[in-house]
Amino acid sequence: MEEGGGGEEQVKPNREKMEELKEGVASIALLPCGSISGHFIQLPQSICYGLHGTELACDRECSRGEDYRLIKLTITDYNSGKEQAVVVECRGHDAARFHNIDHADGWEKDIVAMAEQKHGKQKTFVSFECETLKAEKAAEEHIRKFMPKLAGLDAVVNIGQMRLSGLDFEADDKP
Repeated sequence: MEEGGGGEEQVKPNREKMEELKEGVASIALLPCGSISGHFIQLPQSICYGLHGTELACDRECSRGEDYRLIKLTITDYNSGKEQAVVVECRGHDAARFHNIDHADGWEKDIVAMAEQKHGKQKTFVSFECETLKAEKAAEEHIRKFMPKLAGLDAVVNIGQMRLSGLDFEADDKP
Protein backbone atom coordinates (compact mmCIF):
# COMPACT_ATOMS: atom_id res chain seq x y z
CA MET A 1 0.00 0.00 0.00
CA GLU A 2 2.92 2.34 0.62
CA GLU A 3 4.06 1.99 -2.99
CA GLY A 4 1.00 3.93 -4.24
CA GLY A 5 2.24 6.95 -2.29
CA GLY A 6 5.60 6.69 -4.07
CA GLY A 7 3.95 7.35 -7.44
CA GLU A 8 2.42 10.52 -6.07
CA GLU A 9 5.80 11.67 -4.81
CA GLN A 10 7.20 11.55 -8.34
CA VAL A 11 4.60 14.09 -9.46
CA LYS A 12 4.82 16.20 -6.31
CA PRO A 13 8.28 17.78 -6.89
CA ASN A 14 7.17 19.30 -10.21
CA ARG A 15 4.03 20.72 -8.61
CA GLU A 16 6.05 22.11 -5.74
CA LYS A 17 8.37 23.88 -8.16
CA MET A 18 5.45 25.47 -9.99
CA GLU A 19 3.33 26.23 -6.94
CA GLU A 20 6.02 26.75 -4.31
CA LEU A 21 4.72 29.10 -1.65
CA LYS A 22 7.28 31.60 -0.43
CA GLU A 23 6.48 33.29 2.86
CA GLY A 24 8.53 36.12 4.23
CA VAL A 25 8.63 39.76 5.23
CA ALA A 26 8.20 42.66 2.84
CA SER A 27 9.27 46.23 3.41
CA ILE A 28 7.44 48.52 0.99
CA ALA A 29 7.70 52.27 0.54
CA LEU A 30 4.45 53.89 -0.64
CA LEU A 31 5.45 56.98 -2.59
CA PRO A 32 3.20 60.06 -2.81
CA CYS A 33 2.90 59.62 -6.61
CA GLY A 34 1.15 56.23 -6.11
CA SER A 35 4.18 54.06 -6.96
CA ILE A 36 5.67 51.51 -4.60
CA SER A 37 9.19 50.23 -4.09
CA GLY A 38 10.60 47.71 -1.69
CA HIS A 39 11.82 44.18 -1.14
CA PHE A 40 10.70 40.72 -0.04
CA ILE A 41 12.95 38.58 2.15
CA GLN A 42 12.51 34.90 3.01
CA LEU A 43 14.73 33.42 5.70
CA PRO A 44 16.57 31.10 6.30
CA GLN A 45 16.79 30.53 2.52
CA SER A 46 18.11 34.10 2.06
CA ILE A 47 15.75 34.73 -0.86
CA CYS A 48 15.44 38.43 -1.68
CA TYR A 49 13.23 39.90 -4.40
CA GLY A 50 12.83 43.49 -5.45
CA LEU A 51 9.30 44.89 -5.54
CA HIS A 52 8.38 47.79 -7.81
CA GLY A 53 4.88 48.90 -8.62
CA THR A 54 3.08 51.55 -10.57
CA GLU A 55 -0.52 52.54 -10.11
CA LEU A 56 -2.73 51.83 -13.12
CA ALA A 57 -5.22 54.47 -14.22
CA CYS A 58 -8.90 53.55 -14.21
CA ASP A 59 -10.64 53.96 -17.59
CA ARG A 60 -13.87 55.12 -15.94
CA GLU A 61 -15.04 55.92 -12.45
CA CYS A 62 -14.34 53.00 -10.14
CA SER A 63 -17.15 51.99 -7.84
CA ARG A 64 -15.00 50.05 -5.38
CA GLY A 65 -14.15 53.00 -3.16
CA GLU A 66 -11.40 55.55 -2.79
CA ASP A 67 -8.97 53.14 -1.20
CA TYR A 68 -9.11 50.65 -4.11
CA ARG A 69 -6.53 50.79 -6.89
CA LEU A 70 -4.73 48.43 -9.22
CA ILE A 71 -0.96 48.16 -9.15
CA LYS A 72 1.28 46.61 -11.78
CA LEU A 73 3.72 44.87 -9.44
CA THR A 74 7.07 43.80 -10.86
CA ILE A 75 8.94 41.20 -8.82
CA THR A 76 12.67 41.03 -9.55
CA ASP A 77 14.88 38.05 -8.73
CA TYR A 78 18.18 39.68 -7.79
CA ASN A 79 20.12 36.45 -8.45
CA SER A 80 19.05 36.01 -12.07
CA GLY A 81 18.09 39.60 -12.88
CA LYS A 82 14.79 38.32 -14.30
CA GLU A 83 11.44 39.93 -13.60
CA GLN A 84 7.83 38.86 -13.44
CA ALA A 85 4.88 41.26 -13.47
CA VAL A 86 1.45 40.74 -11.99
CA VAL A 87 -1.52 43.06 -11.49
CA VAL A 88 -2.68 43.23 -7.87
CA GLU A 89 -5.37 45.17 -6.10
CA CYS A 90 -4.26 47.52 -3.37
CA ARG A 91 -6.61 48.53 -0.56
CA GLY A 92 -5.97 50.89 2.27
CA HIS A 93 -4.30 54.26 2.13
CA ASP A 94 -1.18 54.28 4.28
CA ALA A 95 -1.57 50.75 5.65
CA ALA A 96 -1.79 48.82 2.39
CA ARG A 97 -3.02 45.32 1.60
CA PHE A 98 -2.15 43.69 -1.74
CA HIS A 99 -4.00 40.71 -3.16
CA ASN A 100 -4.62 39.16 -6.55
CA ILE A 101 -7.66 40.48 -8.34
CA ASP A 102 -10.72 38.42 -9.20
CA HIS A 103 -11.75 40.62 -12.13
CA ALA A 104 -10.80 44.03 -13.44
CA ASP A 105 -14.01 45.44 -14.87
CA GLY A 106 -13.91 49.17 -15.60
CA TRP A 107 -10.23 49.29 -16.45
CA GLU A 108 -8.59 49.77 -19.84
CA LYS A 109 -8.67 46.70 -22.11
CA ASP A 110 -4.92 46.06 -21.93
CA ILE A 111 -5.03 46.15 -18.13
CA VAL A 112 -7.97 43.72 -18.05
CA ALA A 113 -6.11 41.39 -20.44
CA MET A 114 -2.96 41.52 -18.32
CA ALA A 115 -4.93 40.92 -15.12
CA GLU A 116 -6.78 37.95 -16.59
CA GLN A 117 -3.74 36.47 -18.32
CA LYS A 118 -2.95 32.96 -17.21
CA HIS A 119 0.61 31.69 -17.42
CA GLY A 120 -0.42 28.26 -18.65
CA LYS A 121 -1.72 26.42 -15.61
CA GLN A 122 0.47 28.58 -13.42
CA LYS A 123 -0.92 31.74 -11.85
CA THR A 124 1.13 34.12 -9.77
CA PHE A 125 -0.32 34.64 -6.29
CA VAL A 126 0.54 37.69 -4.16
CA SER A 127 -0.68 38.52 -0.67
CA PHE A 128 0.61 41.29 1.61
CA GLU A 129 -0.80 42.73 4.82
CA CYS A 130 0.75 45.76 6.51
CA GLU A 131 1.59 44.96 10.14
CA THR A 132 3.86 47.92 10.90
CA LEU A 133 3.33 51.40 9.50
CA LYS A 134 6.13 53.94 9.60
CA ALA A 135 5.55 57.58 8.71
CA GLU A 136 7.45 60.84 8.83
CA LYS A 137 10.71 60.57 10.83
CA ALA A 138 10.46 56.79 11.45
CA ALA A 139 9.79 56.17 7.74
CA GLU A 140 12.67 58.39 6.68
CA GLU A 141 15.08 56.58 9.05
CA HIS A 142 13.95 53.19 7.68
CA ILE A 143 14.31 54.39 4.10
CA ARG A 144 17.79 55.85 4.67
CA LYS A 145 18.90 52.53 6.18
CA PHE A 146 17.26 50.03 3.79
CA MET A 147 16.25 51.99 0.64
CA PRO A 148 18.62 54.99 0.42
CA LYS A 149 17.70 55.87 -3.18
CA LEU A 150 14.19 56.76 -1.94
CA ALA A 151 15.37 59.13 0.81
CA GLY A 152 13.70 62.52 0.86
CA LEU A 153 10.66 61.46 -1.19
CA ASP A 154 8.22 61.66 1.77
CA ALA A 155 7.23 57.99 1.51
CA VAL A 156 5.30 55.92 4.04
CA VAL A 157 6.74 52.49 4.87
CA ASN A 158 4.67 49.32 5.26
CA ILE A 159 6.25 46.22 6.80
CA GLY A 160 4.41 42.92 6.98
CA GLN A 161 4.05 39.31 5.96
CA MET A 162 4.04 38.57 2.24
CA ARG A 163 3.17 35.34 0.46
CA LEU A 164 4.19 34.62 -3.12
CA SER A 165 3.60 31.59 -5.30
CA GLY A 166 3.60 30.76 -8.98
CA LEU A 167 6.80 32.68 -9.65
CA ASP A 168 8.83 31.17 -12.46
CA PHE A 169 11.96 33.16 -13.16
CA GLU A 170 13.52 30.18 -14.96
CA ALA A 171 10.93 30.07 -17.74
CA ASP A 172 11.79 31.66 -21.06
CA ASP A 173 10.50 35.20 -21.40
CA LYS A 174 7.24 35.21 -23.31
CA PRO A 175 5.71 38.30 -24.96
